[in-house]
Amino acid sequence: MEIILKKDVENLGLEFDTVNVKPGYARNFLLPQGIALLATPKNKAALEATLEARKEEEAKLIATANAVVDQLKKTNVTIPAKVGSGDKLFGSINNSDLSAALAKAGVEVEKKYIKIPGNTIKRTGKVTAIIRLHRNVEYNFEFDVVSDAPVVAPAPKKVEATKPAETESEEA
Repeated sequence: MEIILKKDVENLGLEFDTVNVKPGYARNFLLPQGIALLATPKNKAALEATLEARKEEEAKLIATANAVVDQLKKTNVTIPAKVGSGDKLFGSINNSDLSAALAKAGVEVEKKYIKIPGNTIKRTGKVTAIIRLHRNVEYNFEFDVVSDAPVVAPAPKKVEATKPAETESEEA
């Protein structure tokens, strides 16, 4: 079912986007909450008129989004995480963790604009996240997930072999 979003919806789209969703999601959640409209020809024409009226504001938003993309291009982010055997993480890294790491690096990006393939990262290595700052501005941001300190398995305890106590035999 095709709908027009009236608000930003995380993991779905931004305001004024036309997206396809399952009918039940639209009928039971998005439409009753006032978050979306059906994408009828009349509503599509109204959307085009609204976007035309907001052209100047949209140009400013696109310029701001491009400025953030320029900052992202200059930014290298490495997220340390606890790692177990191999390269598997204890827990996972998600879009809010990346948003916090970007904030530490001096680039403010809300977590709702960050899309990580699979929604979470569970292994170390180089990862690419899609940062969508505007419907016309997307950037594939690469960052590293590394071990903060390798977890070493404890060494097996040495068990001293005890000799069985010699029994005194009665000597007669």
